Amino acid sequence: MTEIPAWNTIALSREEGGIAILTLNRPAKRNAMNPRMNEEAAEALELLRYDTEARVLVITGAGEAFCVGMDIKEFLVGLKDKPDEYDRADRLTYEWRARTLRRFPKPVIAMVNGWTFGGGVSLVESCDLAIAAEEATFGVSEINFGMFPAGPVTRSLTRLVRPRDGLLHAMTGRPFDGRAAERMGLVNRAVPAATLRDETFALAREIASKDPFALRATKEAFWLSQEMSHDAAQDYVTAKYHELTHRQGDQWRSKGAQGFLDKTHKPGLGGKPTDA
Repeated sequence: MTEIPAWNTIALSREEGGIAILTLNRPAKRNAMNPRMNEEAAEALELLRYDTEARVLVITGAGEAFCVGMDIKEFLVGLKDKPDEYDRADRLTYEWRARTLRRFPKPVIAMVNGWTFGGGVSLVESCDLAIAAEEATFGVSEINFGMFPAGPVTRSLTRLVRPRDGLLHAMTGRPFDGRAAERMGLVNRAVPAATLRDETFALAREIASKDPFALRATKEAFWLSQEMSHDAAQDYVTAKYHELTHRQGDQWRSKGAQGFLDKTHKPGLGGKPTDA
């Protein structure tokens, strides 16, 4: 088991069944992302990347917030006259949230427990799946102080949210709750806050029970295919098929697929469909 460092702005813990929990831990600041948090989050993801016991990552926030975006005081005010420090901090913000997390080799689930604004919305989008409390409050409020959703936030809205919904909230700055986030496609499900943890960890355990190599191939093929032409996506998925077969030592075919033939696995039979 990998030793967990003592960080100041995040916390890392584990649950049975191969689940790691990364908690943004600045509750007094509603988990706003400051330069220190960006550094520590990047360190945590690097640690978890090679932790074989961590099969699924859940990201959440301490206290009443998930994440309210960038810490304006520390970034825009504190680094206003320090362009090199600002550039480094801003680049690291993007790197861990929009690049490292999106290409992370393990499934990532956002457990959205409360206030989520600006860059926090982008963080939700960078996770593979998301479950939110119905009572959670979301928003992109930049228009209210003469700005627009900058950084990766606009891209996050356009990738998941229905276009007219995304533009409406970007142009008005109106907040919306977890139910609306589900309707717009920002999260998979919205559930009562009292059951958020149980619902999230039930999903995490279900996913953690799957073959890790197959999960990684599924995630990479799904997200990257969206950026390709049909023919390029077909070639890429074919290459992932051969890569997965090699990584598993052909087990999916010799053991997994055999279940179809000997009737021990009956897809679609004997189980009830879900609504999600």
